[in-house]
Amino acid sequence: MTQTTSRIFDDFARLMNDAAGVATGVRREAETVMRAQAERVLRELDVVTREEFDTVKDLAAAAREENEKLEARLAALEARLAKLETPE
Repeated sequence: MTQTTSRIFDDFARLMNDAAGVATGVRREAETVMRAQAERVLRELDVVTREEFDTVKDLAAAAREENEKLEARLAALEARLAKLETPE
């Protein structure tokens, strides 16, 4: 009787082990399918990639910096012009 009980437990343990392996495989497959579906949806929505976003962000920062320099230069030139136009 003990050998039969032991064999039943061994078979049950093997079955649970196999079930865990199958569950892991199903989980991986589901993740793959969901990831592919999400990528397809994002492509259809024409969402920018992180690299494109970072590039445009850097360009905007550079343009903002250049704009600030030009504003300062314009203010200095306007001040010089105002001095020249002021009668003494």
